[in-house]
Order: sequence, then C-alpha cells, then structure tokens
Amino acid sequence: MTDQGPRGVTTPGRIVRVNGPLVEVEGLSGVAMSEVVELGPLRIPGELVAFTDAVATVQAYEYTGGLGPGDSVMPLGEPLSAPLGPDLLGGVFDGLLRPLAGAGTWLTPGVSEPTGPRTWTFEPVTHAGDEVVAGGSLGVVHGVGSLQVSVLVPPGVEGAVDALVEPGEYATDATLAVIAGRPIGMTQRWPVRRPRPYRSRVDGGEPLVTGQRVLDLLYPVALGSTAAVPGGFGTGKTVMLQQVAKWCIADVIVYVGCGERGNEMADVVAELAELVDPRTGGRLADRTVVVANTSNMPMMAREASVYAGMTVAEYFRDMGLNAVVIADSTSRWAEALREFASRSGALPAEEGYPAGLGSALAAFYERAGHVVTLGGAAGSVTVIGAVSPQGGDVTEPVTANTERFVRSVWSLDRDLAYARHYPAVSWTASFSRDAAPVGAWHATRGDPDWARRRGRVLGLAADADRLAALADLVGVGSLPGAERMVLLAGRLLREGVLQQSALSAADASCSPEKGAALVDAVLTVLDRCSGLVVRGVLASVLEEVDWGPLVRARDETDSLDVAGVEVRRDAVLAALDRLVPGEVGP
Repeated sequence: MTDQGPRGVTTPGRIVRVNGPLVEVEGLSGVAMSEVVELGPLRIPGELVAFTDAVATVQAYEYTGGLGPGDSVMPLGEPLSAPLGPDLLGGVFDGLLRPLAGAGTWLTPGVSEPTGPRTWTFEPVTHAGDEVVAGGSLGVVHGVGSLQVSVLVPPGVEGAVDALVEPGEYATDATLAVIAGRPIGMTQRWPVRRPRPYRSRVDGGEPLVTGQRVLDLLYPVALGSTAAVPGGFGTGKTVMLQQVAKWCIADVIVYVGCGERGNEMADVVAELAELVDPRTGGRLADRTVVVANTSNMPMMAREASVYAGMTVAEYFRDMGLNAVVIADSTSRWAEALREFASRSGALPAEEGYPAGLGSALAAFYERAGHVVTLGGAAGSVTVIGAVSPQGGDVTEPVTANTERFVRSVWSLDRDLAYARHYPAVSWTASFSRDAAPVGAWHATRGDPDWARRRGRVLGLAADADRLAALADLVGVGSLPGAERMVLLAGRLLREGVLQQSALSAADASCSPEKGAALVDAVLTVLDRCSGLVVRGVLASVLEEVDWGPLVRARDETDSLDVAGVEVRRDAVLAALDRLVPGEVGP
C-alpha cells in the first residue's frame, strides 16, 4: 500500500547543494512528491519536499556530514512508510519507526535494519477460496503480550483468497496469503502522512478514563477526541503524560518522545518495562509502542515521528482497539518545521514559524477519532499533545493554534507547580468541550450526578480563588462565616481531591468511583459545615477541626476503595456533630 500510481521510469540524480538537512538534487526524473530517496554512499534516507524545473529539494532524516556535490541520489519509488506488524508492541523505535534495539547500531547513518525478523505464531481465521474485503481479518498472531493482534486485509484490497498458509510459526517478513493475485504479509507498509481509511465516525461521549482525578472529574476527554497540555518549564507536563500513559484505559499506548531530553525518554522506557499492567498482570510495556526521537537525534526525523506514531495508532484502531497517541512535545515538532522552512527560504510567518503551521496542526489532530473500521469493528485514536511555550507564553503560535483544534486543554499553572500541587492543572485556564457528551454518557450508565458534581466543584474552586484574593486584602477574620466556608471548601477540594501523587502506590491512579466518592465526601462535609454556621457555630471553630482523615483519604485508600473513603467521611461528620451538644446532623 505504498505505490503512488503509474509514473515514468525513474532515474537517479546527483547532489548539487547541502545545507544541513536540506539537500538540493538535479537529474531526478519519474519521481513524485514525498517520495523517499537514498543520499550518497551511506544511503541516507530523505524525502522529496519540493520541485522546480531542474532541482528537487530533499529533507534528509539523518546527519548529512560527509555528503557533497556530485554524490548520487537513488529514488525508492515509495513515500515515507511505516512497517506495521506484531513487532511494534513492546518496542522502542526512532522517528522513522526503525527499532532502537542494539546500542550503537541504529546510530550509524544509513542503517535501517539493525535487527533480523522475528517469528510469531499465526492462526488463520479464513480459508483459501473465501471472499474477503478490505479491513477483514485473515488470522490472529499469538504471543503478542495481552492483545489479540490481527493480520488485516489492507485497504484497497478485496477479492478471493487464492492461497493461505497453514497455522504455524512465521517470520514477520513472510507472505501469509495471496488475495486477487496480490501477496499479503504479516507486516504491511503504509505511508505515514496518509490517514488510514475507515467507514464512518462514531458520535458518543464514552470517556477515556485516565486515572487522574482532576482530568476525569473536571476536564474529561472522550474516546477518539483530542487534548493539549500547555505548560512552561517545570510545570510537570512529562510526568502527567507518563501517568496518563501508565493508567489510562486504552488498549494500546503510542508514546512519541518528540525532541525531548534523552534521560526523560530513558526513564519512560525503564518505568514502562517495570510497571505491571493492572488489567492483565503482565508488563505494561507489552501494549506500548515508544517512538523516541530525542533532542540529540536528527531534527527532520522529529518532524516525521508524529506521523509515524499516528500511523501506528491507526493500525491498531483498525483491529477494533482503542489507541492513545501521546506526543511530547508538539512544540519541538513545530520547531523542526520552522528550522526546515528557514533553510528552504520559505516566507516566515509569526515568530518565524511557517505559514502552514496551523494547517499542519489541524491535519495532525484531525486524524484522531472514534470510528467504525473497514472491517466493521469500533476503534478509536485519542491524541494528547504536550505544548511547551517559551517562557510560559500561551499566546505564542503553537499554543494558540493548538487550542483552536483540540477538544480539551489541560493548562498547567506555574504557581500551582511551585506550590507542589500536582498535577498542576489550572481550573481557571483549562476547559473541556467533551464535558457535555461525557456527562450524558455517565447519565445513561447510572451516574446522573456526574455533571452536577463537576459543576459544583468548578464553582467552589472559582469562588474560593475570588475570596482568597479578597482575604489577602482585608484578612480572613473580616469575612462572614459563609464565605469562610467557601475558602475551606477550596482548600479541602485542592488537598483532598485535585492533588494526586504519582509516587504513591495508592494514589497514582484513581478509579471514577473513588474520585466521585472523594468529591461527594468533601461536599457532604461542607454542607454540614454550612449548616453549623447557620446554627451559630463560629467559623473559626470549624476551621480548627481535624480535617486529616478527609484529606488523607485519597492516599490511604486504594484505587477502588469507596468504602474506605466513606468511613473517613463519617469520622469527620461525627467530629462536626460533637460541636453542637445534643444535636446530630444539620
């Protein structure tokens, strides 16, 4: 699935100019836009990105040191494509989806196959002579972690199965079937810049449960939707994205380290290898694909890495699975676009970014979706992209354009991060356009209070911020008792609900049930406090109550322990009841 249609006979060219990753070539004929070429004696991969009458422009995906005028350029007859097969799960790859197994091998320019093919157990589910359509399953590959990986009929292929192998062990590069005269292998290639087709999109509000309370309770993202995480240096973007990768309910995680520091990517890979999958008891890494293009790797491969990661996610989506793409960070991707645009002489737009930056971001996020696949199954690709605005300026082009195209924004606040409130998600700058459909989804599945609970928490948090600014001017003691209870509400919600420790075994992940129980516990206690203020109990007396059981409930109960939260809520309510002798309850 990589041919671009009939063309003339291709002829090799020669290099006339090298400017970093930009290489100008003359003499090429019979080639097409986005075709891959090999540059020089080291066969460095590159992609055709522009043509004039006599000169073709190539962006090289590796270090171009040693290339010079006169070196040969050989077209390969296909666009930049990703090999899609069972080898992906549990693997770590570079920006061109080449395995990073074998230290040092992949660092050699031009080397594209550092390891030999693996073998897998293939079990056919169809037979020779059957009629198949695009997206249908030819068989199942066993032994790929906890997932059932299917070998699908490629898009654009249909007809009778002329031949099909018997069950057994086969290499990833083996041909398993022949359909309408076309050989079909266990591993298939697909152009990374071309979205994989599907039948239709699915409208629905089923949430992607992330395990992070502030997201699941206040700023949800639906399956097949998009989210952005803007935040300045030190606000905790990478840690929060790692937590989402570890604990969200997706079947497959595609983690794209796009221009990030190598030590951070090493930590991600090490933690995924050690973490136990809560759903299967196996390794979480067995259903994870890591695309690592760190800041010391070739710049233009960074530009390709986000497309490679998206193509991998679409491949698993077509099997009827829910995949999540985590891109950290799209700002580094945009910087690669800016650098190449400046070298190629493109007219710069705002802050030097190319004029097509908005279109590139829109096309990237548009590939997310909850869909009916060609084979008739339901699958989804959810995209979560980090944005690293320089100096924390959220008005810069990458952040501003990203917020136009995503459904949810989880904005990280520097003041919250410096106060060690993590995740540092700002409840004033964040939003979710998926909140309404997610609320409707919860209402039809036994939680009609989800939207009311969310609205009340957001309202109390906003009121507490407003009153905190006033209290700084006039003093807390000058405020009426009811308003002092709002300040107390803000503190209990922040410390008992919205904060979450990534280092706590009990609190690293939180189920929706426990999150709802924590919110309900705090709101119930606050309602009791408001009733006591009306009865004449001084606000200062209520503020001195031991709130420890309520605040520590998130860390002292495991992810599903709703009963434990209720026990601690009742202990605090009992302490409040003792403040009014002879009376129980409001």
